[in-house]
Amino acid sequence: MNSAKLSFVLCAAASSVICLGIYISSRARKPEPRGWRFDRAKCGDYPDELCAALFEGKAAAAVIGAECEQTHGPETRGGEGEGEGGEGEGGEGGETAVNCSRLLAAHNYITETLSREEADFPLAYILTVHKDLPTLEWLFRAIYAPQNLYCIHVDNRSSAGFRRGVQGLAGCFPNAFLASRAERVVYGGFSRLQADINCMEELAPSPVRWRYAINLCGQDYPLKTNRELVRLLKTQWKDKNITPGIPQPDHVKQRTSHVHREYISPTESYVIKTPARKSETVPHGLKLYFGSAYYALTRGFVDFVLRDKRAKDLLQWSRDTYSPDEHYWVTLNRIADAPGADPNAEWEGSIRSIKWLDQTRVAHNGCKGHYVRNICVYGLGDLEWLAQKDSLFANKFEVNSHPLVAQCMERWLRPRTLSQSEVPIRQGWRIKNSACFFDIENNDCNR
Repeated sequence: MNSAKLSFVLCAAASSVICLGIYISSRARKPEPRGWRFDRAKCGDYPDELCAALFEGKAAAAVIGAECEQTHGPETRGGEGEGEGGEGEGGEGGETAVNCSRLLAAHNYITETLSREEADFPLAYILTVHKDLPTLEWLFRAIYAPQNLYCIHVDNRSSAGFRRGVQGLAGCFPNAFLASRAERVVYGGFSRLQADINCMEELAPSPVRWRYAINLCGQDYPLKTNRELVRLLKTQWKDKNITPGIPQPDHVKQRTSHVHREYISPTESYVIKTPARKSETVPHGLKLYFGSAYYALTRGFVDFVLRDKRAKDLLQWSRDTYSPDEHYWVTLNRIADAPGADPNAEWEGSIRSIKWLDQTRVAHNGCKGHYVRNICVYGLGDLEWLAQKDSLFANKFEVNSHPLVAQCMERWLRPRTLSQSEVPIRQGWRIKNSACFFDIENNDCNR
């Protein structure tokens, strides 16, 4: 081969290597989807148009959001305990008093009743919590209204820091308080039911003329505004309780036919099914039902729960059953003379939307976040599904794991809330930077 041919071959080979390198490099750099130019250095303030695109199911927005969460999100996810009764987390909340003015300003709390309709129909909330202060505070500011009441039950197993943080949060609002009697809640145990009863005992004598009691855990979030909730309860339910459920199916009868015990140790807790069968029959010949542990109950029904002998006897009988909150409320609401009762009710009334793992491709399109105990912790790809649901609330969320989900949910709900107001909108009520999650320990906005 002469020198000219050799030079040509070497040049062509070198060009091929260079071109291949450029091709591989261009393939490795994924271009941003057309239509958005999103600086990932500014991921802390997620653009409104991207949130809107996520609720419309546009995949390109989810790609950008996922990259942003991976780049700027926390290195580890939240705890794996259930929102209703897992282990508490330490290091949350501080020794110093919360700067309430800074808290209210940082999170744009609505400090005035927005309509006469809402003023005439106050709600009472029961929040049972044990961990994750940022997610709780994010939920609280979404459901907060000055005419409502809020009883927060903090699990006795929670860290001292978490309790201080919740106490500091509640202390900023005259209509919020911690339950004075706290249970050591065991998931699936009687203690979870007792926690709600403890709050009811403190809400019942309140001079505030609240109309319904609604229970939540710390990882819920509303899908409706306060005014939409009020209208639904006034018009569709008309002083009826919402306790979705059916007659007790055969596959859950062992929950109430056998004696169950709560097991608690320094490191774990759970409910044990014993071989012993319950000797007592269901009091007063009541027919057991099975359904949701979450409800919307009229004030008259709450008084009935606390005072009626049938309700008290069923509560006592339920102490050694499994997950009694899934039969207690729904059974009492089928008693014909109970206030607000609906003896013929079944699954009517969607209290919460949940993506259960075993319902994938049956009731939903799969979890786009991650699962905790077979329940989806929502990711950005779940927002379209959530926006289409007609439930009152959804579960489960984690602000630290999916901060952009939290931002988008706020930006979806708050404008709708303000659009329904009959009073002038204050600038401080508008979400300015929902990437800011108030750090109660440092009394500042934590990005």
